Amino acid sequence: MNAPSISDRGPRRFGWPQRVFSQVLLMQLAIITGVTVLVTGLFLAPLSAQLDDEAMRRALAIAQSTAARPGIAEDLRTTEASASGPVQSAAERIRRATGAEYVVVMDRRGVRWSHPETDRIGEVVSTDPGDALRGREVMEIDSGTLGRSARGKVPLRGPGDEVVGAVSVGIEYDSVRARLLGAIPGLLAYAGGALAVGALAAYLISRRLQRQTHDLAFSDISALLTEREAMLHSIREGVVALDGTGRIRLLNDEAQRLLGLGPEAAGRPLAEVLDGGRTADVLAGRVVGDDLLAVQGGRVLLANRMETDDGGAVVTLRDRTELEHLGRELDSTTGLIDALRAQDHEHANRLHTLLGLLELEMHEDAMEFVTEVVGVHRATAEQVTEKVQDPLLAALLVGKATVAAERGVSLRLAPGTLLPDRVVDPRGLVTVVGNLVDNATDAAAGSGDARIEVGLRAEGRTVVLRVRDSGPGIAPEQYASIFTEGWSTKDLPAHGKRGLGLALVRRLAERQGGSVTVAGADGGGAVFTVVLPEALAGPETADPATAPNSATTGDSR
Repeated sequence: MNAPSISDRGPRRFGWPQRVFSQVLLMQLAIITGVTVLVTGLFLAPLSAQLDDEAMRRALAIAQSTAARPGIAEDLRTTEASASGPVQSAAERIRRATGAEYVVVMDRRGVRWSHPETDRIGEVVSTDPGDALRGREVMEIDSGTLGRSARGKVPLRGPGDEVVGAVSVGIEYDSVRARLLGAIPGLLAYAGGALAVGALAAYLISRRLQRQTHDLAFSDISALLTEREAMLHSIREGVVALDGTGRIRLLNDEAQRLLGLGPEAAGRPLAEVLDGGRTADVLAGRVVGDDLLAVQGGRVLLANRMETDDGGAVVTLRDRTELEHLGRELDSTTGLIDALRAQDHEHANRLHTLLGLLELEMHEDAMEFVTEVVGVHRATAEQVTEKVQDPLLAALLVGKATVAAERGVSLRLAPGTLLPDRVVDPRGLVTVVGNLVDNATDAAAGSGDARIEVGLRAEGRTVVLRVRDSGPGIAPEQYASIFTEGWSTKDLPAHGKRGLGLALVRRLAERQGGSVTVAGADGGGAVFTVVLPEALAGPETADPATAPNSATTGDSR
């Protein structure tokens, strides 16, 4: 089905795009952008805290190293606080070496003995040194005389481990913030690169989706799905869709009816829902060709299979059962017409003979001639009806004998033939006998001493049918294939298909739990044997008074 053009979609609307490609692309870009911003924010938030912690730990480490320096505590006790004192000199050397903003040494009163601004030496520190003077180490971000800084404070211990003062070291907070700001461009570059890669991937995926959806809008897809469902379930052809693994993914109502399956078959492997046979082979693609014949549950199906791009297939099924019956009736009618035409010539010859005998006043010879002609046909009919008591089968055999005789083939009943009028399914048995006799007539016609022998006998409730012909016979290697749909050695009939007669015979026999076999006949030809268990009703269920009427009624339809 072709995708609708842009003009078919109505006037262009601004705002949210209608095509699947555009909507998916925008949604993917929005998701990628949101994720990138979120990840960047989640990375920056702990990065700031991490840089603060790193600066405080660095200040604490410098303070610890300063407090542990030999002589600091002694100089604090023995000298005065001055810009030129040993404590200020040592603190400034450490500050310059470590890059700290300040290194302040204070006594227990909080008075500075060192400071980068020497005029502040001798003053009390601006922040509370209580925790450090009580012997605890402190890390904090705080503001003092030099501004905001990351600070580390440690106690300064003298002899006997007593606290004689404290050391406070500050790292300029602007440098910490500068490191954070300096990391942002690189982080944004990485985020931008990831966003660009994600946008490219989203575009490529959307383009692939565009090709797969034929650039349709979501509303178009919804409409197409609705139309497809309506079409599939309304058409009078069966449609079966298979995926690449042979699993049924779609089965419309007509396909369910033709194959005898239910809706639960969808989603299951084909081999699970259909027994082995030609129908399963055709659907699975093991048999290839156009207008393939198959028989399923007594129905004659015409199947066509089309492969799909994803490795699956779509199979269409048409019911040819009625058409096949009509075709067979046409074949039978054509045969009867040919037989009647031949009988017409034969009847004219007999009338001319009778007229000649009467003109010659050979009245006794004329009577004998008429008696002989009538007696032959009457004897044939009486012989058949005496041994085959089912009226439908008897009528079939009498008619087939007449048609066979016009084709130069003699049809007779085999010795021991006896079939009581207790057939459960006369029409089914007529189909079996008619198909086998027709095939035997075609095979025997034209051969020397052309003949057909039909044997019907009852074994309890089982009917055993044998049809033997004097034709060329069948090669043993073809015994199995002759019962396959589509197999035939004959020319095509008027309705264009052959190879269903024996397949129907086998299917009807198997439906009744029976079987059909073929073998070579003594002296040439072939013998078909059909065994139909439970084909006869029990004597207690038979109704001789009504059986003929019901059979005749069924035949008249």
